[in-house]
Amino acid sequence: MNFEKVKKRFIPMSETMFYILLSLQEERHGYGIMQHVKEITRERIVLGAGTIYQSLGKLEKDGLIVPTREADRKKFYACTELGKRILIEEAGRIKELYHNVEGLI
Repeated sequence: MNFEKVKKRFIPMSETMFYILLSLQEERHGYGIMQHVKEITRERIVLGAGTIYQSLGKLEKDGLIVPTREADRKKFYACTELGKRILIEEAGRIKELYHNVEGLI
């Protein structure tokens, strides 16, 4: 899928998708993603199994992540180059938001 089409589909991005893609900068399985997101958000975001696996399916279908291997009945995933580009694009959007409200906080 081309970048512009994916960009239109995913940006702005939900926090769930953002943190899943961020977590997959390193190979992880579903439960590992859930734990990583919980840790880096200081438990502000706790992903449920249904949410994580539905999101992984959508991200995989659109080519932002790929399954890498299976071990002990766990499926591991990693972010693709397209996924990384989308994540960087979204991070830039968030940075702009922050910059525009800096004086308020």
